[in-house]
Amino acid sequence: MGTPEFAVPSLEMLVNEGYEVVAVVTQPDKPKGRGNKMCAPPVKEFAILHGIEVLQPNKIKTDEFVEEIKALKPDLLVTAAYGKILSKELLDVPPKGCINVHGSLLPAYRGAAPINWAVINGEKTTGITTMFTDVGLDTGDMLLKKEINIEPDMTVGELHDKMAILGAEVLKDTLIELKNGVLKRQPQDDALSSYAPIMTKELGLIDWNKSAQEIHNLVRGTDPWPGAYTFLNGERIRIWRTSLVPDKQIDTNAEAGIIVEVGCDGILVKCGDGCILVKEIQRDSSKRMTVDCYIRGHQIDAGEKFGTK
Repeated sequence: MGTPEFAVPSLEMLVNEGYEVVAVVTQPDKPKGRGNKMCAPPVKEFAILHGIEVLQPNKIKTDEFVEEIKALKPDLLVTAAYGKILSKELLDVPPKGCINVHGSLLPAYRGAAPINWAVINGEKTTGITTMFTDVGLDTGDMLLKKEINIEPDMTVGELHDKMAILGAEVLKDTLIELKNGVLKRQPQDDALSSYAPIMTKELGLIDWNKSAQEIHNLVRGTDPWPGAYTFLNGERIRIWRTSLVPDKQIDTNAEAGIIVEVGCDGILVKCGDGCILVKEIQRDSSKRMTVDCYIRGHQIDAGEKFGTK
């Protein structure tokens, strides 16, 4: 059971290791892009290519869906970024239970967007945890864990791709231990838990009163979606790439959001604490580009101010 790209390596591993995948459960096709063309989830696309039955229920907490899963007689359910909480009735179907591949070092960052929030919050490491799923939100007993470093300039998109592969590796090890009867389960300490809520477009709005490090983390943690943004002269400007310049001497009395310098290497902006160099931007009517390319056709001057609309 899974939906986005994050789940594909785990499904691919199951196929490559010879596990009998009796069906894939994924969320319904959704409209995408300017033409609102209906698009299949990545997990569905992979399943179809490998001749695996695909189920796309609108609701999973129904007797009908539980009976549909019972008819498949699965030994085990495996979930990875499916996006919905499973009912006890569904979890009770497979005799070996349900194993979930979660994108954090539980109990930290339970919830829908653990990879994003780890970057936004400036974590230096994160990882994958496999767990036995229960009826709570990522509260089940932990199984195996593996850490991964978050580099200072790494975007969430870059981290996501590495963690998807790592998730498949940890799942593979988990299933081997399950098969050999040596898999150990460890209850989570709720006192150490934190929550990673779903991402929204509004979260990308930059508050220039925050520190340069916090803004840098927000830009990294929202790339590729929903994207960080600000406004200049009433127009929304997306900020895609930034870097920290801690040794840069600027007027400490300048307002947060003031553009200090504009050059081929980027746009230097005053933050609440320190300053940040904006290196890639995008207007709504244009494509993503480096500042060097952008300023050849668009005027941005020192003294102007980024801010809210």
